[in-house]
Amino acid sequence: MKNTFRNFFYQKTNICDILHIIIILLSIFLVISISIDTFKNIPFQTQGSYLKIQLWICIFFLFDFLLEFMLSGRKWNFFRSHFVFLIISIPYLNIIDYYNLSFSPEVSYFIRFIPLIRGGYALAIVVSWLTKNKISGLFVSYLTMLLATVYFSSLIFLVIEHKVNPLVTNYPDSLWWAFMNVTTVGSNIYAVTTGGRILSVVLAALGMMMFPVFTVYITSVMQRVNRKKKGISHSKDAKEIDTNDTVKS
Repeated sequence: MKNTFRNFFYQKTNICDILHIIIILLSIFLVISISIDTFKNIPFQTQGSYLKIQLWICIFFLFDFLLEFMLSGRKWNFFRSHFVFLIISIPYLNIIDYYNLSFSPEVSYFIRFIPLIRGGYALAIVVSWLTKNKISGLFVSYLTMLLATVYFSSLIFLVIEHKVNPLVTNYPDSLWWAFMNVTTVGSNIYAVTTGGRILSVVLAALGMMMFPVFTVYITSVMQRVNRKKKGISHSKDAKEIDTNDTVKS
C-alpha cells in the first residue's frame, strides 16, 4: 500500500512538472507574439489566428488547473489557494470577441498579458527545482518577475502613451521610463494618460518591495561565506592540534 502511494505521488509530481514546463514555453510564445505585434504596430484584434492560438493556450491552462485539482489530496484547500490561477486562465479576449464587446484598444491590449501571470507562477516553481537554497530560489524568482514586469510595463506604456505623449517616440524611451521608475529614481518622461500614471505607481511600489529582497539575499550569501570560512579555520586548528599531539607523543 505504501509503495503504491509513493508511486502514485511520484507519477503525479512528474506530470505536474511537465505541465509547468509546457506552461512556461507557451507563455514565452505569447510574450514573443505580443512583442512582435507591438514593435510592428499590428492590431491583434484583426488577427483571427492569434485569437485562436491564445484560446488554445488558455484551454491548456484550464486543463492544467483541473488536472492538478483532481490529483490534489485536499481539493478545497487547493481550489482556495489556486483560485486566482483559474481566473487568469480564462480566455477573456475570445469572450470579448465572441460577444462583440467594446473596449478601448489599450484595455484589450492589457488583457493580453493576463494569461502570462500563469506562466510566472510556473516559472517560480521551476526555479525552486533548480536552486537548492530557498533564499536563492526566492531571489531568482523575484528577480525574474521584476524584469518581466518592467518589460511588460514598458510595452503597455508604449502603446498607451506614444500617441499622446511627445516624450515617448519609440520603445527605448518607454524602456528607460520603466527602469527609472522601478528603481524609484524617477524619469524625465512623465505619464500623461491615466493608465500610464497607474503603471508609474505600480512600478515604484514594486521597486520599493524588491530592494529589501536584494538586501536579504546579499546578507544570506555573506553569512554562508562567513560560515564556510569559520568551518575551514576550525578544521585547520583541529589539524594543527592533532599534529602537535602526534609530535609530542
